Amino acid sequence: MSHLIAKEYKCFEDIKKIREDGSEYWCARDLALVLDYTKWENFHKVIKRAMIACKNSNHDVEQCFPEVRKTSKMPKGGVKTIVDHELTRYACYLIVQNGDPRKEIIALGQTYFAIQTYRQEVADHFNQLDEDSRRLVVLGDIKQWNQLLAETARNAGVITNEEFAIFQNAGYMGLYGGMTVDDIHRKKGLEVGQKILDYMGSTELIANLFRISQTEEKLRKDGVSDPATATATHHTVGKEVREAIEKIGGTMPEDLPTPSKSIEQIEKEQFARLKKKAKDGQLMLDE
Repeated sequence: MSHLIAKEYKCFEDIKKIREDGSEYWCARDLALVLDYTKWENFHKVIKRAMIACKNSNHDVEQCFPEVRKTSKMPKGGVKTIVDHELTRYACYLIVQNGDPRKEIIALGQTYFAIQTYRQEVADHFNQLDEDSRRLVVLGDIKQWNQLLAETARNAGVITNEEFAIFQNAGYMGLYGGMTVDDIHRKKGLEVGQKILDYMGSTELIANLFRISQTEEKLRKDGVSDPATATATHHTVGKEVREAIEKIGGTMPEDLPTPSKSIEQIEKEQFARLKKKAKDGQLMLDE
């Protein structure tokens, strides 16, 4: 890790707290300020989404997001009680993963809170998950890697929206045997506005995760510096992933079944269950 990056990470390190037993945690209120959320209500919505992701990876929500009550001084000398959370590193990772992707500090936080840590923790539980939960977990990883890929592609000269669309299409065409994003969209029978990643099963998502992560790594390692080479690289990696699937006798991604429920629908259902638990007094989600 370069000195410059380490310096950029300092804002996250500075707010980390250590308990007497040596365990680390971050206060949600402190993290909100670092991540440039001025309104707690907006940040609390991000925390709620992160709780759903936590539950879907078979982690204990109450252990990762323990709620605490604190007192805050009012301007006229009064005191009010506020809600906070003592967040684990994993909880922080899930929060930045679900944060506003337009914020540069969010992307920095995603790197700081460790892709490797997230993937290792998920891997320990992945085989025990049902299909819907697997889809949620893998899509979370894809969102992370897609942000890294977009940044690396920009560094390689993929600047305009048109260039990026061509770059993205090339990766899909390599993996899907020449099918474009529009072709895949039509084959899945999706309507305008529906996203193809939202209608992939876990096996198809994993193939795309491998395409995305390996392209990002190759662009960075090869020092690619022009959009044409970047686009060709994305196509080549997609094609190689396809060939690997074929070699092991797997089903081609375009031939895998399209789930009836979108991941967005699954997230809504999961959140509804959490809200019910909150009403039953098993989990507190609201101030």
